Amino acid sequence: MPKNPKIHFIITGGTIDSYYDGTKDTVVTHKQSIIPKYLKNLKLHIDAKYTQICMKDSRDLKIEDMEKVRSTIDKSKDKYFIVTHGTYCMPDTGRYLEKRLKRKNAVILLTGSLIPLEAFAGSDALFNLGYSIAEIFHLKPGIHVCMNGRIFSPGEIAKLIGQGQFVSIMGN
Repeated sequence: MPKNPKIHFIITGGTIDSYYDGTKDTVVTHKQSIIPKYLKNLKLHIDAKYTQICMKDSRDLKIEDMEKVRSTIDKSKDKYFIVTHGTYCMPDTGRYLEKRLKRKNAVILLTGSLIPLEAFAGSDALFNLGYSIAEIFHLKPGIHVCMNGRIFSPGEIAKLIGQGQFVSIMGN
């Protein structure tokens, strides 16, 4: 781990940054991310920087949103990035970044959750964020996806909705 670890969090919304709306019987993305406040309360030994790109369900992300993520990473002097993202289109954004990112020396890790971070005791968000933070300094430069206690490449990952889990399509 670097002597003064710094992680640049890029926030795009998704279930991880949502709340349950009983009137709609679904989760709705917050207008502002709750992730910075959550991580600040943990008193981690990292220097965290936050850039909120948008607050959308990943099914509503447009190419323009993915391009803002890419541009933010390419323009940044930071080396380590965690992109919080909705799970439906997380592999798509990972593949988009793999093809278009100019920087080759950065470690970019996409993560999210199937259950919102806020107000759900059984949320996978807590673990996915923690595991991402723990693993990022051990990864080689490139694009990675961190879900369900595993690190995947964007080209190998698939979401099994019925099982609530991400798996490798390569059988690994």
